Amino acid sequence: MSTPWHRTAQGANLLGPDGSLGVTIFEEITTLANHHQAINLGQGFPDEDGPAELSKLAQEAIATGNNQYAPGKGILDLRRAVAEHQDRFYGISLDPEHEVIITTGATEAIAAAVLALTGPGDEVLTFEPFYDSYGAMIGLSGATHTTAALLAPDFMPDLATLENSFSPRTKLVILNNPHNPTGAMFPVEVLAEVVRLAIKYDAVILTDEVYEHLTFGTRHIPVATLPGAAARTLTISSAGKTFSFTGWKIGWLSGPAELVAAARTVKQFLSYSSGTPFQGAIAAGLRMEDTFFTDAAATLARKRDILAEGLRAAGLDVYLPQGTYFINADTQKLGITDATALARRLPKLIGVAAIPVPVFCHPEGAHRTRSLLRFAFCKQEPLLEQAAERLATLKDKL
Repeated sequence: MSTPWHRTAQGANLLGPDGSLGVTIFEEITTLANHHQAINLGQGFPDEDGPAELSKLAQEAIATGNNQYAPGKGILDLRRAVAEHQDRFYGISLDPEHEVIITTGATEAIAAAVLALTGPGDEVLTFEPFYDSYGAMIGLSGATHTTAALLAPDFMPDLATLENSFSPRTKLVILNNPHNPTGAMFPVEVLAEVVRLAIKYDAVILTDEVYEHLTFGTRHIPVATLPGAAARTLTISSAGKTFSFTGWKIGWLSGPAELVAAARTVKQFLSYSSGTPFQGAIAAGLRMEDTFFTDAAATLARKRDILAEGLRAAGLDVYLPQGTYFINADTQKLGITDATALARRLPKLIGVAAIPVPVFCHPEGAHRTRSLLRFAFCKQEPLLEQAAERLATLKDKL
């Protein structure tokens, strides 16, 4: 049997054809972007800080000595704020004492849940393309990673055949809604079918909703609000995307007490706790007025549209996202079917960097998405305008 690190690397597509460990495509593209002084639209992190009042609260917490371990499940004020947030926006009632834990970002929440609930002999189902952390943690757990394809142009699953991806061994279904890397948002019909099948096969649903407030004209529907879902659903979100403080690494996981307890059992031996001076600041952030959340989404929508215009000028087919930081473009219109090769050329060719979507897939899915590139638009508008101008030259420079 392969070692845990090997399974982790394989699950995240980090192994070469000969089994050797390679660097992530993010590291490779970032290195190329730095070398050629290109605008890096590969990785999804903002290039400006979030609300100054939250930074001030964190600084005050540090200055007043709030620098030791937080409780393993997070400070009570933040757990209460998470529960208030879920009730305020979605009508979900949570007990902050037993149904909410604070994690080191969404990444730790994913790891804790997957490692707590799955192991060898189990299957974990995700949609494909999938965020690479899912594949890595499924590999580490020893479970088998199965997938259901998301199909362009709207990146929805085929509901008529979705059940074919389930089996009696399906222990966990991981959803990402809004979805990275496609930017799709799943309507109630898709979510309801996932819930129906999870009930039929007695699977837990782990739903990653970190982009819940970054949506463009489409209402986010938490899986836990659907009939029959709450008792088998763990919901993950985080402060990084909503408040543009990705480096603070404050996330949370909520759901039924027995499932939360299982994840917490593993979580306490990963980080135990982290980010003590940041937790109170994020509690305040979750209690901000509704206009903060709507304004943030509106600002991001403008940025999306700036980049979309540049991608169209480049001669690419553009799939306009309904949410997230990301927009996908198809290179086939330019006669290019290998987006990975193009991604390696772009930093030098036009001074813009992107991530090829095939790296978020298993081999069959990589073939299906081989001509897609993902661009991040969570950057300042002048930089996106400059990127759009550079992209407009692509046809002439190919």
